[in-house]
Amino acid sequence: MELWERFSYYGMKALVIYYMYYEVSQGGLGLSKDLASSIMSVYGSLVFISGIIGGWVADRVLGNRNTLIWGALIIMLGHITLSFPGGVGPLFIGMLFIILGSGLMKPNISNIVGDLYSPTSPKRDAAFSLFYMAVNIGALVSPLIVGPVGRNVNFHLGFSLAAIGMALGLIIYIFTARKNLGEIGKSVKNPLESGERKTMSKRIMLGGIAFLFLLLIAFMTDNLTVQMFINFISFIGIAIPTAYFIVMIKSKKTTDLERSRIYAYIPLFVGAMMFWSIQEQGAVIMARFADQRTNLDLFGFSIDPSWYQSVNPLFIVLFAPMFAAMWQKLGNKQPSTPHKFTMGLFLAGLSFLLMTLPGLLQGTDSLVSPLWLVGFFFLVTMGELFISPVGLSATTKMAPKAFAAQTMSVWGLANAAGQGINAQITPLYGPETEVTYFGIIGVISIVLGIILLLLSPKISSYMRGLK
Repeated sequence: MELWERFSYYGMKALVIYYMYYEVSQGGLGLSKDLASSIMSVYGSLVFISGIIGGWVADRVLGNRNTLIWGALIIMLGHITLSFPGGVGPLFIGMLFIILGSGLMKPNISNIVGDLYSPTSPKRDAAFSLFYMAVNIGALVSPLIVGPVGRNVNFHLGFSLAAIGMALGLIIYIFTARKNLGEIGKSVKNPLESGERKTMSKRIMLGGIAFLFLLLIAFMTDNLTVQMFINFISFIGIAIPTAYFIVMIKSKKTTDLERSRIYAYIPLFVGAMMFWSIQEQGAVIMARFADQRTNLDLFGFSIDPSWYQSVNPLFIVLFAPMFAAMWQKLGNKQPSTPHKFTMGLFLAGLSFLLMTLPGLLQGTDSLVSPLWLVGFFFLVTMGELFISPVGLSATTKMAPKAFAAQTMSVWGLANAAGQGINAQITPLYGPETEVTYFGIIGVISIVLGIILLLLSPKISSYMRGLK
């Protein structure tokens, strides 16, 4: 199911930035590259912010399994909307459907995987690495198919292939879930009581009215602009996880043991924010680098720039089994979670420092070897394998019982916060700033890794028995 969801998501993601900034004569929308980069980061941020909705709906109303199915249906509707031409309107509407559907689906499918194992099982990290590999098979294949079809034939035909992929995933899931999963994920872990339902309905209504009122004020004061929206998403990308941590720490439903583990989780979350800020630029800044700065003609063969979006999942498919086997073999002797995160931050920082070399050696106005991009994706993917599956596993172990699915959504907010930051910084990238851009961000990641390494003994003690 997740394989096909990733097929649809990464197929669309490999295509949409080119769709936004290619000229109308090329089938695109003709937006500026800086605006397209910010919109991509905001879109990615909202995909993960919406996981809060999916986590809450699963924990309080529908359960993991039912929420997941609704999410898949809405994602499919989003891709179908994108497959129809019509300018910016269908683009934003389709993105909105994919944002909402992904929010309902993503945290819940990971929780179902976590429910297959006991919290103390040493197989959990290995299992999530294998799950992560399967996810990335879909991410690997989709840009190779969807990208060339969209760029060379028709963008909307490419988006329609993404819709077909999501439909296949949903069909397979419906026909196999009962046999393979039994009752896992069907129960509602913290259902709303009758009084709570009325209170929540009022809060949702008041929140909607307040949001519409703010939109009206922005419109009347001429502040209802794309940049205002980008700034707003960047702000809430940081504000929402902060509020969530405060709520979980102060909740009466959180035990002292669970509260200690939340304190241990926070510095890991900050490290993950930095990592995802770099990793997610692979589909934004590196997509532009592939299109504008990379020699795409090799040995008489033309490489489609969207194909570089398959390099990251290719490395994951190749190396995730090795990481899973390594954690399995090491067992209780494997590095602690904070040490794994430290390695991930070091590798992410090195990936950006590597990208300073093309500009330093050859200037920023010439086409360079595609091996630079391959090197970036290799380093950042190795970092991803130290952070992403490990973070998923740590989240399912460290989550307070009353906030199980919602805590998985909080893990997704690390990515949302990173991409919210990207919405502000990616417009700073350009030929004249390329070396400085990669260099400063790479150094910041390494410095954060050093800080996390120094804090790791204290973090491990606060994890209270979880390694």
